Amino acid sequence: MIRQQLPIDFHLPSIVQTLASNNCLILQAPPGTGKTTRVAPALMTEMNAWSVAGEGAGGAVTSELLLIQPRRIAARAAAARIAQELGCRVGEEVGYQVRFDARLGKSTRLICMTPGILLRRLQRDALLERVALVLLDEFHERSLEVDLLLGML
Repeated sequence: MIRQQLPIDFHLPSIVQTLASNNCLILQAPPGTGKTTRVAPALMTEMNAWSVAGEGAGGAVTSELLLIQPRRIAARAAAARIAQELGCRVGEEVGYQVRFDARLGKSTRLICMTPGILLRRLQRDALLERVALVLLDEFHERSLEVDLLLGML
């Protein structure tokens, strides 16, 4: 599949560089620019260069990138689109986890999930030991869960 150029592509190097030297970034761009489908994969690719992500025994991923989507359908759709652009299947390098449904594998590095799933994960693992980066997508769609995440992260 030939990837269509999107407006965000030009800015990906500076986004990656900014996050490599800062622990927070707010990115605002119009709809359709590629924020959801291009930023997370670019950061996932760079995680190895930052020496954050590695592999454990049997090729299991030891660092993950979490892409938080406001709704279950958005999490599934984002995972499907990103996997398609990366040339893999959902559940391989890219997966999703929503209430009552998950497609993850031991090689999954990018997980699209809802705020509620991350809140439950934080209850079990407050430090998010296996997580290198959390991206809150569609942040303008405020909710109690997203506001709680902001306070906890």
